[in-house]
Amino acid sequence: MIAMALRLEKLAPILPSRDIAVTEAFYARIGFETDFVDADYLLMTRDGAEVHFFHAPALDPATNDHGAYLRPSDVDAFSDQVAALGLPREAGFPRFWPAEDKPWGMREAALWDPDGNLIRAGQEIAGWEDPHG
Repeated sequence: MIAMALRLEKLAPILPSRDIAVTEAFYARIGFETDFVDADYLLMTRDGAEVHFFHAPALDPATNDHGAYLRPSDVDAFSDQVAALGLPREAGFPRFWPAEDKPWGMREAALWDPDGNLIRAGQEIAGWEDPHG
């Protein structure tokens, strides 16, 4: 039986990075701060969000299947912050898709970092009802 007094406070992704310094600079551009960095590991935080990176120099961004889901208090404000970077929408890494309503009741943006890690950011659409019941 699972103890009900136990609370899971956070779950933080651990993502690959071909170049720790490049990853650190990229995430700093969207407001993350470095809590720890060395040649093989990076830990960055912003507000309640935490993300870890491990050095993976042989990583191919085009085949990277790592990612995380971010729940900002305002997905449109987050989308605007990332859009200000002027990242392309369609090709290469990094790239960005601005926030839009999804058929599963979420408003989501999608950011691929320089290593192909997918960071989806979303929040529930107010008043959305599942058409399937």
